[in-house]
Amino acid sequence: MGHDAGPKRDQKTVINRKRAIRRREVARTIRDVRSRIGSKEGIQNDFEQERQHLFADTRINSAFAVPILLLIVAAISSLWVNPILVSCWFIFTFCMHLLTVATCRSYEASPSGKRQTAIWLRRFTMSDLLYGCSWGLFFLLPKQNQTGDGFLVFQFATMLIVVAINTMQSATLPRALLAGTLPVSLTVTAAFLQQPEPIHYTLAAMAIGAQGFFLILGNQLIKNANTMLEYRAEKDHLIAELETANALSDESRRRAEEANLAKSRFLATMSHELRTPLNAILGFSEVMKDEILGPMNNGTYKGYAGDIHASGAHLLHLINEILDLSRIEAGRHELQEEAVHLEDIIEECCNMMQIRAKAKEINIEETHEGDLPRVWGDERALRQVILNLLSNATKFTPVNGKVQISLGRTHDGGQFVSIRDNGPGIPEEEIPVVLQAFGQGSVAIQSAEPGTGLGLSIVQALIAMHGGSFDLRSKLREGTEVIITLPKGRVMESMPAYQTPGTQATSDRRRA
Repeated sequence: MGHDAGPKRDQKTVINRKRAIRRREVARTIRDVRSRIGSKEGIQNDFEQERQHLFADTRINSAFAVPILLLIVAAISSLWVNPILVSCWFIFTFCMHLLTVATCRSYEASPSGKRQTAIWLRRFTMSDLLYGCSWGLFFLLPKQNQTGDGFLVFQFATMLIVVAINTMQSATLPRALLAGTLPVSLTVTAAFLQQPEPIHYTLAAMAIGAQGFFLILGNQLIKNANTMLEYRAEKDHLIAELETANALSDESRRRAEEANLAKSRFLATMSHELRTPLNAILGFSEVMKDEILGPMNNGTYKGYAGDIHASGAHLLHLINEILDLSRIEAGRHELQEEAVHLEDIIEECCNMMQIRAKAKEINIEETHEGDLPRVWGDERALRQVILNLLSNATKFTPVNGKVQISLGRTHDGGQFVSIRDNGPGIPEEEIPVVLQAFGQGSVAIQSAEPGTGLGLSIVQALIAMHGGSFDLRSKLREGTEVIITLPKGRVMESMPAYQTPGTQATSDRRRA
């Protein structure tokens, strides 16, 4: 005994240690993922390539809007500037715009592996610098008509529009933003400062202030773009984790199905292999116990034969319950439904339990409501349910105890069966354990009553297949009550007798 207990304790210690290590690893993984997702610096990536893609995509999408702006500015400025100079400026600026768009299209067409961020950043910055300088040339064009401040206001408004558009298009790349907006603002400021009027100084100051404002706006747009990209990266990371978990779940489900199939095959094989010798054991032990072939002179041997027969019957009962529960869990248990009277089933089960109840001097009381209709269900399954509940109640009820079984209607038109005993009861914390397969409470363990712990599991499954409900109520030292309920849909209400038209006419004449 001592030599066998030592290796078992060591094996349990190793198993517990492995489980503890696994729990710590899972907790560490969850903590790392949460901290990485919740932290602002969780994803160590500046999203340079993603922001370059946004830059190129924005420039390509606005490719047709810029020429329209160029045409409008050129047409209006021809009122003050020589049309030939305006045309030359228009052609040069349009070419710079085409260069910028072509650069962006080349970036989008290139493979992702060849998109070195530093090289393309220089190209984008250079193209925006040329584009910004082309707009800066517009503010250096000499005007022909020197009267009025209309051209001055027009230049300032054009500067604001161009800087705003360049800020929106180049906000994802700070270098390109500076390269596209500073030439315009500096040129306008320098042009205004060359004039002696106060209005020019005012507009120059406003141009510098506008440039600062748009730089702040561009910085905020960059932060928003980074935040959006971080959220997208976190979402992609979570999707990848979910896909991994889904793959692991599918693999676990496949293994569970294989294990369940192996279990079903094992039970199907072992049921035959166990029942064959058990039938022989039960048969021969019964012959010896009942002394059919002659008296046994040794009483001890006769007692052994009775013990062998009782143990074999208990083992056969255990095998049958395991097979029933496995069949129900696998969804292969089919109900053979018909119209049955619950009171007839209850009476039959009580008669079967009378021998065991009389051995402990237990009184079984029956209470039935009158005129209960039949129910639609499996008679064998319902008999097994009530017999299991009665067996449990009789088993745990003390000597000279009482078991009450009641049958009646529910408030919604169904029918219920209540089985109550005055036994020791079940502690509230042990009720979930008792309702599980192979679960037994402390009372059953202390009393050493024979049982498998499968009866209540089978009862719950069979009642659930009928669409009913199962309720166990128990308190320590106050007894236990089990209530099973069948829904209204299974109650077959009695219908009035059908009368033919001739019978109805004859009945009317008799009344007359």
